[in-house]
Amino acid sequence: MTDLKRSWLASANSAETPFPLNNLPYGVFSSGDGARRMGTAIGDQVLDLTAMEADGLLSFGGTLGAGAWNGFMALGREAWARLRARLTEVLAEGGDQGLSRYLVPLANVVLHMPFNVTEYTDFYAGRHHASNVGTMFRGPENALPPNWLHIPIGYNGRASSVVVSGTDVIRPNGQIKGPNDDLPRFGPSRRFDIELEMGAIVGVPSTGPITVAEAFENIFGYVLLNDWSARDIQAWEYQPLGPFQAKATATTISPWIVTAAALEPFRTATPARETPLLDYLTEPGPMLYDIDLEVTMAPDGQAETVLSRTNYSVMYYSAAQQLAHHTSSGCPMRVGDLLGSGTISGPTKDSRGSLLELSWGGKEPITLTTGQIRSFVEDGDTLGLRGAAKGNGYQIGFGPCVGTLRPARPI
Repeated sequence: MTDLKRSWLASANSAETPFPLNNLPYGVFSSGDGARRMGTAIGDQVLDLTAMEADGLLSFGGTLGAGAWNGFMALGREAWARLRARLTEVLAEGGDQGLSRYLVPLANVVLHMPFNVTEYTDFYAGRHHASNVGTMFRGPENALPPNWLHIPIGYNGRASSVVVSGTDVIRPNGQIKGPNDDLPRFGPSRRFDIELEMGAIVGVPSTGPITVAEAFENIFGYVLLNDWSARDIQAWEYQPLGPFQAKATATTISPWIVTAAALEPFRTATPARETPLLDYLTEPGPMLYDIDLEVTMAPDGQAETVLSRTNYSVMYYSAAQQLAHHTSSGCPMRVGDLLGSGTISGPTKDSRGSLLELSWGGKEPITLTTGQIRSFVEDGDTLGLRGAAKGNGYQIGFGPCVGTLRPARPI
């Protein structure tokens, strides 16, 4: 495990900051005049890369003034490495402290979507989650579908509904049919849920099948991802083609793209396989990451409760395997494609990544620290995800991934 890289900016050297020099995540921010600018988080500041490129201190073809990271990603891995190396050099101890004129306090900025989501695919790749959900609905003997141990199951979602942390979420309306209903009804979802996930961002396009190793190299970075889910709408609509409106309300992502380069020291292997995978899905090395994760809930205006703690390393399929499988049919992948990992649940009750699992379908309601009871998300609740990879005296954090549920709109 690598040690903390020390910076001339004192706040970047704290073990508590999610943004030490080891991290250098990329985001889009505004302050003052409201213009959207591209920057990197360092300690309690944002370094304005748009202004630096405009002043000739960086040269990446004007992509750092585009207001989204897609154009820079499209420059490829050489440019990714060059920018990271240059920022590490100038922000390190003994570096150019004159760059302090390009720093803006994090507390004074508004964070925006860091990239334009080209397409969005969500997977179902956590074994504990799939086993829990399958047990609830089919019993323990048939918990996993027959294909689950052979293939990373996924579906094509809505890129248009991906929003940045801090964006309110409106409770969805939809068709709902209870187990004792003769006919469906239309109305607000009453079993609205969250899913703790990681999102992988494609930075190198592909036009045909690619290997798992190539897929790993094509991923620019990662975000925390909350795939909000209307369980009662999903229960009625999902057969035979899977989720549709139940997953189209919103998907919240954290505002900072943590690069694959920053996470390199935290690589770890996927779990042992009880059923061998086909050759095209075999990983040539460790391609998951050791990232601590947690889920929080705060009722309107009240203290939060930590509902769950788990780790990204429990996933059965890595993002590289998911991307390789996605391309295996010849499906082209484009810069800015977003892949949701699937719900990240651990083996214990307090490590489950959705309320569906935590409350066991509503049969085991959760008591918050406020004394309130929850089975699913209520109006006014704020749901949050946090994540960090832990090094020696530092952490690689993602920033907040939060959303507050607001009442359904009447139709």
